[in-house]
Order: sequence, then structure tokens, then C-alpha cells
Amino acid sequence: MNADEVIVNCPTCDKPVVWNSNSPYRPFCCKRCQLIDLGEWADEEKRIPSSGDISDTDEWSEEELPR
Repeated sequence: MNADEVIVNCPTCDKPVVWNSNSPYRPFCCKRCQLIDLGEWADEEKRIPSSGDISDTDEWSEEELPR
């Protein structure tokens, strides 16, 4: 192991992953773990918390405004 190597844990299975070009799925250890994580986001099991209930697009409409 090189002193400059960065090792992270796979977010899915917690296996150690060396952070370099030899690890194409980093931070995941393999394609399977990458796809499991993607599926969790797609199923909305994971989400980024918001600070409010109002979105920037809540007041937006495709209807034309009167001129």
C-alpha cells in the first residue's frame, strides 16, 4: 500500500476500496453495489433533505401571463 493511497469504504457493503483509476466504480467496490445504490435512489429510499416545502418551481406555470 502506498502512503498516498486513499482508501474508502463502499457505501453499500462497507468493503475497503482504493481510490484510484484501478477502481472504476469508486466509491463502490463493484458494479453490483453501484446498481444497488442507484436502485435505492430510484425507489426514493434515499433522498436529499430540503429546507422547506416550497420548490422553486411551485409558482411557475406554463400558462401565458396576461400582457
